[in-house]
Amino acid sequence: MSLPTIRVTREEMRKRVALFSEIRGYDGGLPDSRYPGAERTLYNVIGFQPPEGEPGRVSPVGAQAAEHAAIKINEGFNLGFCEAAPGKGPMMHNHDTNETFMPLTGRWRCSWEVDGKVESFELGPRDVISFPAGVQRRFENITHEEPDSKHWLLFVIAGNAPQAEFSPQAMDELKAKGYVDGDGKY
Repeated sequence: MSLPTIRVTREEMRKRVALFSEIRGYDGGLPDSRYPGAERTLYNVIGFQPPEGEPGRVSPVGAQAAEHAAIKINEGFNLGFCEAAPGKGPMMHNHDTNETFMPLTGRWRCSWEVDGKVESFELGPRDVISFPAGVQRRFENITHEEPDSKHWLLFVIAGNAPQAEFSPQAMDELKAKGYVDGDGKY
């Protein structure tokens, strides 16, 4: 038995090439995008089609980036980059799928909630952490000795149109400070 093979032309394959110089980053489209300390730019490289789901659930890369994947596929995984300054990263959130992080530059703290407290690991370039679906998690650039340098984190998220949901505490804080209205709109 052999695996099936397909014929792909150069033109067809070009649709599956993401040259970094052509990828656009987005800094909006999520409830915490404008929140101080959560500012970041997300680059949607592979996949991340906008999810269809319940109100309050969003694409892990936000609405803008989800609409503009560099390589638009539905093959069970998504890949992207986050660029952030020291002290920046998303608020605590959850996904309906696995999410795996690998810092490319700098140091990053990857945190999660368990039994009412926050645990974390600090990772450097090429270290990897993989969060299962259903875990409240966040990441933050902690390269404070380089205050004027942004750093890069690669993330891989399972699924064809994964969904994210911010923690109840994060949403309460965003509502209290006026970043999200009472209906969850931002």
